[in-house]
Amino acid sequence: MTDKKIAVVILNWNGAKLLEQFLPSIVSFSNEATIYVADNASTDTSIEVIKSQFPSVKIIQNDSNYGFAKGYNIALQNVEEDYYALVNSDIEVTPNWLAPILSIFENEKETGIIQPKILDFKAKEKFEYAGAAGGFIDKYGYPFCRGRIFETIENDNHQYDDEREIFWASGACFFIRKEIYRKLNGFDDDFFAHQEEIDLCWRAFNLDFKAKYTYKSVVFHVGGATLNASNPRKTFLNFRNSLLMLLKNLPKNQLFPIIFIRLVLDGIAGIKFIFEGNFKHSLAIIKAHYSFFYLINRNLKKRKDIENKKYFHCNSIVYSYFIENGKVFE
Repeated sequence: MTDKKIAVVILNWNGAKLLEQFLPSIVSFSNEATIYVADNASTDTSIEVIKSQFPSVKIIQNDSNYGFAKGYNIALQNVEEDYYALVNSDIEVTPNWLAPILSIFENEKETGIIQPKILDFKAKEKFEYAGAAGGFIDKYGYPFCRGRIFETIENDNHQYDDEREIFWASGACFFIRKEIYRKLNGFDDDFFAHQEEIDLCWRAFNLDFKAKYTYKSVVFHVGGATLNASNPRKTFLNFRNSLLMLLKNLPKNQLFPIIFIRLVLDGIAGIKFIFEGNFKHSLAIIKAHYSFFYLINRNLKKRKDIENKKYFHCNSIVYSYFIENGKVFE
């Protein structure tokens, strides 16, 4: 047991080179935390790298590659610090990145989840795709961020230098109270990877916990280091998991209309992929729908009595972006 209140937990799978590159900043700037690497049964030299180069880092060894969701769920079973910082292995942190987070957790008991400002490691003046300045969804469950809507990524001109409530925090650098993580049984294992953090934030929202963004903590993210955007597997997981998330979390009276419209919109996205020559991505959407239908009964059982609360920031980010040319957050 440690007297430190924050556990920085880095999930790793065959990321020896990333650990060598990015663990030094985490070790240097995380005096308030105990640092763990949760290893998903890597077959490279990850464990040797940690033991030889970072002896202060604790190792949690999972016995298989369980992906993001189950990998963290298993690893965190015996991590007892009050607050979890779940950090991708391709994140560079900055001095004083933990103090603002700790201050919010200690002084705002209703805040259960926090995200820092996430900038692009490869272009440090820009926000990074996976999180930027905090996440939101539209009525149909499409995620977007302040600083990143679809493929439009803004420069950081301090336009989002604030602290405010958000709907979801990025899994690239995700802070959560241990008690809330355990109350919600962590991430949903069915998701494997992608959008499980949005699902977790939505479940927390349904229990009246708040997610918050702070600009006072800054990290840089490489992005796509595990599964890049051109991989059809990523398309499959994003489309399938988004539907599962809607199924689990929508208010009852909106459940079927929203999912029906979303299935139609997914079909249009599939046709767009065909016209672009991206047949593998179109096929990935079809597979995602089949997988979703296969998992419907199982995931309906996960639904709780959900209050009819407004969860979305706008009616349709697709309409706003493609028809009204709304390229920045409003």
